Amino acid sequence: MILAAQLSDTHFDLSARNTERVEAVMGYLADLPRRPDVILVTGDITDSGTPEQYAQARTALRADIPVYLLPGNHDDRANFRTDLLGVPAATTPINSVHRVGALTVILLDSSVPGEPAGLLGEDTFDWLLAALADAPADGPVLIALHHPPKPLFSPVVDVIALADPGRLAAVVSADPRVIGVLTGHAHSPVATTFAGKPMITCPSTASVLGGAWEVAPPHRVMDYAPDPAIALHVIDESFSLTTHFRTVAMGGWLAEPPA
Repeated sequence: MILAAQLSDTHFDLSARNTERVEAVMGYLADLPRRPDVILVTGDITDSGTPEQYAQARTALRADIPVYLLPGNHDDRANFRTDLLGVPAATTPINSVHRVGALTVILLDSSVPGEPAGLLGEDTFDWLLAALADAPADGPVLIALHHPPKPLFSPVVDVIALADPGRLAAVVSADPRVIGVLTGHAHSPVATTFAGKPMITCPSTASVLGGAWEVAPPHRVMDYAPDPAIALHVIDESFSLTTHFRTVAMGGWLAEPPA
């Protein structure tokens, strides 16, 4: 069994609130009787991409297990590289591939500098095909990106989702090794399918964004009351994907029901 924890939309903004929420999540993961093999953070690491916000993220997301990150529309590619990854600044897409046991995790940068919506460029597709060609022929693959590639019935997110998702769908559907697609951006736990495979959208640690049946602009859009939430992905011996969504109570663990 491989256990992958997914955080998303942490929105480090130099406030104590968002940092404390991520610290609570990281503490929860560190204290699990069976800890994750990897932690994936699927974009909008910061609220506005400043070096100070990335320094805050770097400290709060520190762990003694691998932590892999990709940018979202609120991030800045140059600062992401220098202040979070410790590599030279550049504005090209931040794509990466990682091996976790038998699992290959492919992180795609769907951000478009200066734009809220997402797009996978030609260079990213070339890189994706090369990464799939290099992946083990008999191992499972998870593909992660920030922007969901299909509508989620969110009046806020659907208009700034991934543009031109058909090309990604063709790659996903054609490769039997791909067991799922992971996304962020929607600030809501969502389970659906994309290109015939599971598509899991991770909730945000910072806030909850309602669906079409909940949102009433301008005052009822984002809900900051709920505790932070994450996704826990289990890849079993048959390479099947099972996902649990977990809310991490800011008040801590209660072993007995309250009086």
